[in-house]
Amino acid sequence: MANHKSAIKKIRADKKKAKRNRFQLKSCKKLIKDFKNIKGKDAGMAMLPKVISSLDKLGNKNIIHRNKAARQKSSLYSFLKKLA
Repeated sequence: MANHKSAIKKIRADKKKAKRNRFQLKSCKKLIKDFKNIKGKDAGMAMLPKVISSLDKLGNKNIIHRNKAARQKSSLYSFLKKLA
């Protein structure tokens, strides 16, 4: 257990940050899932910028590794390309 006020505050802050990071990660995963359930290329093209932006934000904030974000973006582009 922490013995200093600053350590106690750090633990409290870390819990808040972890909660916020989990929320952002889950919301991005939901966007990706919704994107993959989309029918039609036009709807996909409309939704793609929002999903890409979300992945970029997660990568920049180190919630996920930037290479993972790039890999997922590439996967989404490939998915969109295969849609009829």
